Amino acid sequence: MEGRDGMTEGTDSKLKLMVVDDEPDNLALLYRTFRRDFSVVKAESAIEALKILDEQGEVAIIISDQRMPEMLGTEFLSKTVDRFPDTIRIVLTGYTDVEDLVEAINAGKVFKYITKPWVPDQLKVVVQQAADTYRVVKQRTNELRRALRRESLFNEITTAIRESLDYESMLNTIAATVGQAFAADCCLLQAIEDEQLSPVVFYYATDAATDGPPPQLTNSDPLIQTVLRDRALQLHLDATTGTHRLVVPFIYQQEFLALLALDRTADHLSWQAEDTDLITGVAEQASLAISQARLYQRTQKQAEQMRAELEVARQIQGNLLRQSWPDLDGMKVQACCYPAREVGGDFFEVYTHPQGDIWLAVGDVSGKGVPAALFMASAISVLRRELSQESPPSPHIVMQNLNQGLSDDLMSANCFITMVLAQYNPTTRKLVYANAGHIYPLVWSHDAIAARQNGHIEEGNIPEPNYLKVRGIPLGILPNWKAAAGSVDLNSGEVLLLTSDGITEATVQTTATADGTPGTGSKSMLQQAGLWKLLLNEKQPLDLTNLLSHIRAHNTIQEDDQTILSLEVL
Repeated sequence: MEGRDGMTEGTDSKLKLMVVDDEPDNLALLYRTFRRDFSVVKAESAIEALKILDEQGEVAIIISDQRMPEMLGTEFLSKTVDRFPDTIRIVLTGYTDVEDLVEAINAGKVFKYITKPWVPDQLKVVVQQAADTYRVVKQRTNELRRALRRESLFNEITTAIRESLDYESMLNTIAATVGQAFAADCCLLQAIEDEQLSPVVFYYATDAATDGPPPQLTNSDPLIQTVLRDRALQLHLDATTGTHRLVVPFIYQQEFLALLALDRTADHLSWQAEDTDLITGVAEQASLAISQARLYQRTQKQAEQMRAELEVARQIQGNLLRQSWPDLDGMKVQACCYPAREVGGDFFEVYTHPQGDIWLAVGDVSGKGVPAALFMASAISVLRRELSQESPPSPHIVMQNLNQGLSDDLMSANCFITMVLAQYNPTTRKLVYANAGHIYPLVWSHDAIAARQNGHIEEGNIPEPNYLKVRGIPLGILPNWKAAAGSVDLNSGEVLLLTSDGITEATVQTTATADGTPGTGSKSMLQQAGLWKLLLNEKQPLDLTNLLSHIRAHNTIQEDDQTILSLEVL
């Protein structure tokens, strides 16, 4: 069977040579001269030659007479250039006027011209040169064609794969894209799980394929067993159905990911070396994509599981904090805590002792997320144990006990806790506090804010709150914590405010509206001075939720946990 590329299929692989001459004697001589070395095709006219080319396709070399009745040899050869650019063309002429030949040669349509009468040995040399040239040109053309096809197919598959990171969608895309690209009648793709085929089939078939449920690769199939064992491409011809099956393993970094099976019926050519080489390259690209999709899928599942677990942790942590407290005669307590993540290290405590004292605390574990939340839970547990005693010690002694109970774990984890703990006696109106490296608590009078809001105080004479500045180092820095306790009277009409640094370190617009909402100035940290300015503009009575909403309005992204607690003496 003759191929379409100027070669004759078989062991000899003779090149095809066409000779065209309107003189039968010359045509016969040309045939006899080259029939041993070439598969010679004869044509007695240019018209006949064009018809033969239409039927048989490309030939390697054309030798044509120049002067023929229907058209000149150069004209005939020019008609073959676009369709068969690799063909080598030789002109025979008995005339000395070679103007047409020179033009044809310069245009690349003619390899050489030979004058009549031609000498067989000399013509053989020219034709052999033409054959060598054709082989080189054809080899390079085929290499280029394969490279372009490979690149085109790689780009097509890569583009299709990149459209989705969904694992199953990607497998379906690969099956359809590869099946179409390689003109397969059927394409099956099945994932490998634990060195066994997954039952889920991703299937592509042409319209000519048999209707019904998609076929399926099985682990018991000897061909599949061979591929699984050898991890190498396999070819198989089903003599009963005439189906040529190509099975390709998808492997990335020694992980067996999937099997691809491509079928062609007997109506098609069997799988050629060019096909298998190209499919092998495609399989390498697809294996990388499948591996990434699997990783993405596992990551998504892990992320979903983690989100679910963190939601449970958030609920548990929220339940650790006081959700409510008894109504306090002549006092009002408010508290809010907003973690920057699902869980955080900020905490507060409001504890009413049976003896009548009110204990207040705000703490902040260094870091964020789960590690900070674990230390937060430990700190609350130890603190409540200390406060639940029949006669709790002074706040600074409680701090020492907290440090003693938590310092080993904190130091080993390179963490620390800042905290303010306050004890208020409603009878004596005395507030005793201890501060472990935390933000200064604020105390102020309702009268000062009322006077400011009523315009009785000029802008340049804004009152300052009382910053409670007695402070020691954070918990977990040293094995032994030592610091004095501070005290202050907290009388009727006065407010105590405790916050975490997530409040004072929040970024705000330097120019804000009268109600505290964002302005148009540059951003800077709120700090305690800025917090006090917001408090002066807050509507009375004090509402911590409203105050936090003003602060959070400046921050599209919450960078740190935010906790705030107040005690008002009415």
